[in-house]
Amino acid sequence: MSEYAHPEVLVDVNWVEDHLQDPRVRLIEADEDVLLYEIGHVPGAVKLDWNVDVQNPLSRDFVDKEGFEQLLSRWGISNDTTVVLYGDKNNWYAAYAFWLFKLYGHEDLRILNGGRAAWEHAGKAYSKEVPTYERTHYQAQEENDQIRAFRDQVLVELKDSDLRLVDVRSPGEYSGELLHMPNYPQEGAQRAGHIPGAKNIPWATGAREDGTFKSADELRKLYEDKGITPENKVVTYCRIGERGAYSWFILTQLLGFTDVRNYDGSWTEWGSLVRSPIER
Repeated sequence: MSEYAHPEVLVDVNWVEDHLQDPRVRLIEADEDVLLYEIGHVPGAVKLDWNVDVQNPLSRDFVDKEGFEQLLSRWGISNDTTVVLYGDKNNWYAAYAFWLFKLYGHEDLRILNGGRAAWEHAGKAYSKEVPTYERTHYQAQEENDQIRAFRDQVLVELKDSDLRLVDVRSPGEYSGELLHMPNYPQEGAQRAGHIPGAKNIPWATGAREDGTFKSADELRKLYEDKGITPENKVVTYCRIGERGAYSWFILTQLLGFTDVRNYDGSWTEWGSLVRSPIER
């Protein structure tokens, strides 16, 4: 994995197995299918439920700084803890969690390359025991707006010739053929299509069949073929930001891009607002 810009953010199954008893390491499972954790998880891992743990119950936003601090303190995480994230479906939500943790400034973050599938393919045992850890006093940083984009910012920056918008949804969503992903009607919008000028690079094209990330050269070509280079300002988006965060991870952590933001309002917001410009 040394080919990547930041190879230290990826660990393999053997590394995880060697650190299962390491008190300086905390494993967090973040799945799209929130029932998988109860079926079995990597021993010692805690569960991040995206529907509960990191959502503001009233506004369309994440928990605030204090809420994030409370969550990590409950999991026994300190500011110097090595946090290893993993999950199902090519680490889709694990990458989303990585972005959120970076939003509040956690330093030492890793992803288990290949996620749950890698653990299973290696024949490693799962546990159903839900661990408990001594509470800590975690202190988060203020939200890092340099990695998050908002609708009004994107609307203004559409006129910026250096901006590159990356729509990471499926081709059907991008073209306007699909209003929302199958089985996700709650994340649809009033209109279908894409933000003007956006290039379509589906998030899943960044992964191999086994769920691990493609090589740096393969990933770089995906973006270069669409005219996107490290010199550009880049904004990724999807429906609600989860797939956008996966591509943000690839661009910033694996390819070394320095100016990338994830627009987590994404199409659920953009496609429903009055006078938001849309292309098909």
